Amino acid sequence: MKQENMKVIEQKTLAPNIFEMTLEGEMVQEMLVPGQFLHCQPPNRSDLLLRRPISISSIDLDNRQCKLIYRAEGAGTVAMSQLSANQSLDVLGPLGNGFPVEDISEGELVIVIGGGIGIPPLYEVAKQAVLRGAKVIAFLGFASKEVMFYLEEFQALGDVHVSTDDGSYGTKGHLGLVLDEVLPLIEPSAVYSCGPTPLLAKVDQYFEEHPRAYVSLEERMACGVGACAACVCQTKDKKTKRMKLKKVCDEGPVFATGVVNI
Repeated sequence: MKQENMKVIEQKTLAPNIFEMTLEGEMVQEMLVPGQFLHCQPPNRSDLLLRRPISISSIDLDNRQCKLIYRAEGAGTVAMSQLSANQSLDVLGPLGNGFPVEDISEGELVIVIGGGIGIPPLYEVAKQAVLRGAKVIAFLGFASKEVMFYLEEFQALGDVHVSTDDGSYGTKGHLGLVLDEVLPLIEPSAVYSCGPTPLLAKVDQYFEEHPRAYVSLEERMACGVGACAACVCQTKDKKTKRMKLKKVCDEGPVFATGVVNI
């Protein structure tokens, strides 16, 4: 973990209020695990004391660049969205425990399940799975076609199933409807998921006993380094069934299924 003023290489709009920021800096060399996040200081806003946790969507070690995809909906992320090329962003990271991908091997079936702004960190997972010779199936849920992003990028890596709440693209309704239809037909070697709580609860229930299934929690954070305990979640030991509080920023945001009390 380090603090760095990373250089903004590019900022572009992917959908209404959805932005992709490309950053460059030495910190990228420490981004070895997908699913971690950067704690970003809102620029030009001294009144905003807390950093904003933004997941890393893509890592380019060769060029020392990474991408962040985020929704501009509060003062902090709106301030971030106003940055342009050659400006800088004060970040702390990379933080958190990411998705285990080192066990992915050639010929395996890997599925990624994401909803809304929980989708971005799964792109790097899918990339790394393909690099290891695995087949990837992505399940992506959006509110509508208007706010969809990265569909072509995921399609370049494997099969993609899409749902929209209003039916403007793909299956109408929540992503769970697609999962109910497709999951009984496949046997994934590994499962990675990030998104809203109802989606994670469904994934957790379906793959509770799967040895390589993971969920990434979305929680409000303050310090981002495990010091303040503002982002705790309730977990249980699979063997003893004892309950324990864990910090999402430090011990997560990624947990094995069957562990978090979602």
